[in-house]
Amino acid sequence: MAPAKFTQIKQFICDQIESGQWQQHSKVPSENELAERFNVSRMTARRALQELTEQGLLVRSQGAGTFVATFKSQSSMLEIKNIAVEIEGRGHQHHAILLELSSRELDRELAIQLNLNPGDQVYYSEILHCENDQPLQLEQRYVNANVIPGYNKQNFKKITPHEYLSAQAPLTEATHEIEAILPSQTVADFLQISQQQACLQIKRRTWSNQGVVSFAILTAPGDKYRLGGHLTFQE
Repeated sequence: MAPAKFTQIKQFICDQIESGQWQQHSKVPSENELAERFNVSRMTARRALQELTEQGLLVRSQGAGTFVATFKSQSSMLEIKNIAVEIEGRGHQHHAILLELSSRELDRELAIQLNLNPGDQVYYSEILHCENDQPLQLEQRYVNANVIPGYNKQNFKKITPHEYLSAQAPLTEATHEIEAILPSQTVADFLQISQQQACLQIKRRTWSNQGVVSFAILTAPGDKYRLGGHLTFQE
């Protein structure tokens, strides 16, 4: 069975990015152009662009169009903290529930995020971080097995992925994409909230001197979690 039309459009766009035909910041064909090229409705083309935007591969600018996102490393303005240390710093107890620890095959979108090839095997972990036994953050993380070969043998009930990765491959740079979202039913169930409750979601890529280490999706209820940072500017 042939893939759905919107999936074909996504595959076409990913192929162009992966092959280097479309560099970062390159303008992507419009909804109308894609609709005409693939003989589909504008709504179908819009869905493909929207899904790739949500995955961080594209950036849409009102009135200007859609562009390939930046995939090169850039310095982070936010300090990356160990969530266990954050919780304990408030005088509370951190507790981690390991939901999944497995190997997965990369699709095109994730391959671009990790600077790997589609079909490559990576490690995947899914962990629910709790504060005083109340769900605080769902962590979904893809880890470069070439850089961190022992990731799937760790006990993440005793050590957080951030703590382990920092020890094995000290982080040099990171990018963050932060947005307010409504959770899927699965995520809402894990966090013990309704689907109508807004969440803060962070998509984070981290680098070491060996390359991209991991791509993580961190989701927390908006009324329980916030981000803060301190910037120092040179005169």
